[in-house]
Amino acid sequence: MKRILILIGMLIFTQISHAGAAPLTGGVSEVGLGNKVVDAKTNAPISGAQIAIPKQGYKTYSDTNGNFNLNTEITDDTIMSVSKEGYRPFSITIDKNIAARPMVLGIQKSDTMDVVIDSDMLHLGDDNFSKDSANSGDFKLKSTGPAYRKTFMMTANTLAYNNFLVIGSIIGIDTKMARQMRQNQIRNSYASPPEVYFNGRKIAEIQLNGDNQRIKLPRALIRPDQLNEIIIQTGVNLFQRAYIDYDDIELINLSIQTGN
Repeated sequence: MKRILILIGMLIFTQISHAGAAPLTGGVSEVGLGNKVVDAKTNAPISGAQIAIPKQGYKTYSDTNGNFNLNTEITDDTIMSVSKEGYRPFSITIDKNIAARPMVLGIQKSDTMDVVIDSDMLHLGDDNFSKDSANSGDFKLKSTGPAYRKTFMMTANTLAYNNFLVIGSIIGIDTKMARQMRQNQIRNSYASPPEVYFNGRKIAEIQLNGDNQRIKLPRALIRPDQLNEIIIQTGVNLFQRAYIDYDDIELINLSIQTGN
């Protein structure tokens, strides 16, 4: 099977705009005053949405007008997630500059065929990483090992659509391309990319850190009305010969979504 090379970068969309501009799905736009969560399609404010900074254990909620305050200090790049029943998982990597400006976050209503695989922060690797690694200062959890695997059901109806594995946010990738894009400060080494397997077949490599990365699931590999399996395996330091040095990465909000 032809391998799919994922070249999606840091999908943090920042737009300086006039009041009333539409929010960007999967990103941030600067509109008006204060922070707000809205429906990405209707632009209606969403109340009771949970906004979290997993690294800090910080949580807050949007009010009846969709407004929220981010009363926590943001220094380096960090993941912010938004969750609300009836809406697709949402996360974005922000920094102190983005956090200092008003944000409007547009989230999408979930589809009946969406599958939420995992909404928790996951840490893959061996807990052995350089301070110069991409986003290493944002790492919060202990590693659960070099690979993550999860089984889930997909109905026969999904075969009529394109289906994607969506990774809300991923940080810590230290590939050669990530180094060239200055996503890390490592000078003398780099790692192989994380690999994604679906039902035993490799379907993608992830070269860059970023948000809302979408990987198309080959229709021929889907097992309708049966258990399907996703495996995400982190890369290894290609310059370490004495032992296997796994690249430490963190990711959040794994889901299966239909789309174009």
